[in-house]
Amino acid sequence: MSLMSGDEAKEEIEEHQVVQGVVEGYEAEGEEVNTELDKYWKAVRDNPGDFTGWTYLLQYVEQEKKLDQARKAYDAFFEHYPYCYGYWKKYADMEKKQSGAEKALEVFERGTKAISLSVELWLHYITFYTEEFGKLENGEEGIRGVFEKAVNACGKDFRSDKLWDTYISWEENLIKKTALYDRILQIPTQLYSHHFENFKHHVLSHHPKEILTLDNFLQLRKEVVVGTSELNPEGEGVGDDGPPGEVGPPGEDAPPGMEIEGEKSDDDEAGKLRDRIISVREEIFKKTEDEVSKRWNFEEAIKRPYFHVKPLEKSQLKNWKDYLDFEIEAGDHERVVILFERCMIATALYEDFWLKYAKYMEDHSVEAVRLVYMRACRIHLPKKPYISLAWAAFEERHGNYDLASQILSELDKNVPGLVMVNMRKISLERRKGNTAMAETLFQEYINGASQPEISSFFSIKFARYLLKIIGDTERARATLQSAVEKDRGNIKLYLQLLDLEYQCRPISEENVIKIFASILDCENFPLETKAKMSQRKLEFLEDFCASITTLKESYDEHQKLMKDLHNERKKRPSDAVSSEEPAEKRPKVEATQNGSGDQSQMTGTVDPYYGHWGSYANSGYSYPPQQWGYGQHYYPS
Repeated sequence: MSLMSGDEAKEEIEEHQVVQGVVEGYEAEGEEVNTELDKYWKAVRDNPGDFTGWTYLLQYVEQEKKLDQARKAYDAFFEHYPYCYGYWKKYADMEKKQSGAEKALEVFERGTKAISLSVELWLHYITFYTEEFGKLENGEEGIRGVFEKAVNACGKDFRSDKLWDTYISWEENLIKKTALYDRILQIPTQLYSHHFENFKHHVLSHHPKEILTLDNFLQLRKEVVVGTSELNPEGEGVGDDGPPGEVGPPGEDAPPGMEIEGEKSDDDEAGKLRDRIISVREEIFKKTEDEVSKRWNFEEAIKRPYFHVKPLEKSQLKNWKDYLDFEIEAGDHERVVILFERCMIATALYEDFWLKYAKYMEDHSVEAVRLVYMRACRIHLPKKPYISLAWAAFEERHGNYDLASQILSELDKNVPGLVMVNMRKISLERRKGNTAMAETLFQEYINGASQPEISSFFSIKFARYLLKIIGDTERARATLQSAVEKDRGNIKLYLQLLDLEYQCRPISEENVIKIFASILDCENFPLETKAKMSQRKLEFLEDFCASITTLKESYDEHQKLMKDLHNERKKRPSDAVSSEEPAEKRPKVEATQNGSGDQSQMTGTVDPYYGHWGSYANSGYSYPPQQWGYGQHYYPS
């Protein structure tokens, strides 16, 4: 694969966006062609990841032989699966049959750009071009140009031997053929020894002056002749051995059968030149052989170098990772990029490899990194959140706030309801200093939440934002109180209210007591939860209460609550106590009784806010009792 410049990467991104817009525009039109076609389209629109559904659609449009329908289907298919080189070939064949060679040429150009490391697709392209354009004026140069594009794109691929063999066999110019051998002999490929043997046969089959440029031939002859002259300082060459008078004049060929023995010196010189040509290349061959041996085990372990929607085995994934690490360590940037591109064909549906590719490219080209992310997020993995979040973070680091926001919006559209994406959008606006938009997003997510627990989560985040960033304590308090009205059984809201009051200077004893009272009076909480909060209330009053009477009253209420809890426990069945599970297997009381439930089961396959609640455990409002706690004084013995 040729390495892209920044401008080429930009053009690639813009071209993809144009094509994507055309496809989306067609889908939005809802054009009715016929009922059966609409059914096939509906299947792939509802689930773009249904590869089999796409194949049924393509089969149908091929059978119908309606070019406009087929073009729309193929274009939409390649927006999701550009690495299927066999379908590019089918598309080109269809265009050739129904609209002519020029349209087929365009398809081949698109296909080889989309999957530039596909030797098979390049060979199909070359065959097509030779048949259709080879006999035109300058057809030979045109074919050679396609060959050059092919070897520049994938000629350094370890398995590109067939392409090189085809190019060398086609090339009739012996000097150009030698130059091709010089290129391939330096590249570690699977059939490296085969190329060297073919090169030796090429050299031995022709006179050196036929296979070398004039400058190279004269330079080589000078080296060989100088070496021979040093061995014969008197200048007695082979041609001087004949008797006087039997040497013909220069430039005159002797009749057949009457050649003069001395003139065989030309053949001897040619033999020495051939030996010299081969010996120089043999040194290169040995270096190439060494490079091949380093990569052989990695290459042998690759069982599926092509794209497929089926998962790869773990051993295959490990081999790709180890191979990439080896090439990165070797330090040849072009070879690393080529291997990454080969790897991405086989592992296109694996987020980790795209992230590894992007990370590597960050040290070389910002535009190349952007192109890697674009291909991953907009083509192969539009519903994988972490790669899109990484792309958004990359763009933000480089000051592209608008593009970062667009990426997050695209992800939110593709996978709606992910809280981590919504929070990243809010954080982006906060870092930009756009507090108005950040607050608008908070309110949007609070009001539009599909579940009370998610609305409560955003309310807590918003309250902390208002308190810590904006410095508006009243709005933060009002936000939490409003959330409590909607989700009374969520203990985390009350804990956040307590935390807010604890951070006020001076602390308001009245406000804190009201919060504790609302918890203790709430019917949504079990006695165990109320007992814990009652003890925390006592701890607070001990530290901050201005009246011992209030403390005494709270103590009496706590004693009554503990007595009720004790009686409730006595009424429970004895087997419920004796068959208690180990602590690590028991569900947490608050997690199942405060209305929030099991966070990991909220949204099925992708949990929108998994991991966020846990961050509050030590955030200042869980209030673990001290070692000497009130249990020593107030709990009944």
